Amino acid sequence: MNPELSPPVALVTGAGSGIGRATSVALANAGFQLVLAGRTIENLDETAKLISSQTGAPLPCSVVTDITSSQSVRDLFELIQKRFGKLDLLFNNAGVSAPDVPFEQLDDESWNACVDTNLTGAFYSAREAFRLMKQQTPQGGRIINNGSVSSQTPRPNSAPYVATKHAITGLTKSISLDGRPYNIACGQIDIGNASTDMTDRMAKGVKQADGTTAIEPTIDVKHIAQAIVYMASLPLDANVPHITVMANQMPLVGRG
Repeated sequence: MNPELSPPVALVTGAGSGIGRATSVALANAGFQLVLAGRTIENLDETAKLISSQTGAPLPCSVVTDITSSQSVRDLFELIQKRFGKLDLLFNNAGVSAPDVPFEQLDDESWNACVDTNLTGAFYSAREAFRLMKQQTPQGGRIINNGSVSSQTPRPNSAPYVATKHAITGLTKSISLDGRPYNIACGQIDIGNASTDMTDRMAKGVKQADGTTAIEPTIDVKHIAQAIVYMASLPLDANVPHITVMANQMPLVGRG
C-alpha cells in the first residue's frame, strides 16, 4: 500500500466509550481509517460496529492496549506501522479520574493510577506516534491531547487529576515545539462537562469551591467530536495549539 494514496489513519486511545467513542465515529465519518485502542475488547468492538454501521466500511482495527505499559504501546504502534505504514493522527484521549477525598487522605494507589494513565500513558503514546510520524513518508502528522478545563481551574479534592492535566499542557507545548522540524503538529483540547458516563454525577450535584453542592449543565459529546475533527482536518502548516469546549452555563469562569 502506498501511504500517500491511502486514506488518513487515526489512532484513538480510550476509544471504547465516551469522548473516545464519539470522536472515533466522527473521524470515520470524516474519512479517516480508525485504529481503536482501549482496555476492553467488547467496548472497542461496540465502537467499531457503530463506525461500520454509519460509514458502510469494514470494521476498523481494535487493539486491546494498556497505555500504562510502554511495551503494550510499542506493540500497538508496531501493528499500525505494519498494517498501514503510517499514522496521520493520534487522539491521546485515555484517562481516569481520582476519588473525591480530602487531599491528605489520598493514597499512593490513587495518585499513581492517575499519573500512570493520564500523564505517563499519554507520553508513551505520543512518543511512539512522534517516532512513526518522523520516519514515515511523507513525514509528519498530528497529535491532539485531551486536557481538561481542570488543567487551569481545579475542582475541590481533585489534585491527582488536576496535576496530570496541568502536566499535559506542558507536554503539548513541548511536542509542538519539538515536532516543528518534522512537520508534526500538536494541540490540546480542554473539555468542560461533555455528557458521558463520567459526567452523570453532574445531574445529581457536584461539590463547588465554596463548599456547596450544585447541579451543573452538560453538553452533547458530539460538539467535542466536531471540534477534534476540525483540528484533525487542518493541513499540517496550520495548528490549533489550544482549544476549550465547555457547557456555556457551567460555573467554570466563576469557579472559586
